[in-house]
Amino acid sequence: MKKVLILGIGNILHRDDGIGVYIANRIRETAKDLPEHVEVADGGTAGFDLIPLMQGRDKIVIIDALKADDAPGSIYRFSPEHIRGGQTVMSLHETGISEVLRMLWLLGESPMVEMVGIVPEDVTTLDISISSAVLESVPRAIDVVLDAALHYA
Repeated sequence: MKKVLILGIGNILHRDDGIGVYIANRIRETAKDLPEHVEVADGGTAGFDLIPLMQGRDKIVIIDALKADDAPGSIYRFSPEHIRGGQTVMSLHETGISEVLRMLWLLGESPMVEMVGIVPEDVTTLDISISSAVLESVPRAIDVVLDAALHYA
């Protein structure tokens, strides 16, 4: 089992809602020199089915669309304490991912968790493309995700 998991979540059928999955797939395609201890996965909209994939990890970086009053394509990085502390995480899938993380912690798992969120432009249109404003932020988002995944204690 690889110690670090980069996990993209979201619904690819709802335009920018799938940005987490899109970025995870781009990392898989373009980051040829990922260390052996890093795994990249498409979590889609799996919910509690993600728990077995998340177990046994030292660090999990979750990429998702983020509901925030900011420009589309803006990138946020949440600390593990922010997520674990029960504060409001503005992820579009907040309830689902918060519950999955709570269950993971109840099962005795204690990975470091960070979330990288990208503000979407459109999450209601049925379309598998990413809007141009959000697409422009992808290279920077990949850098943020890789920094989170590769630098941990």
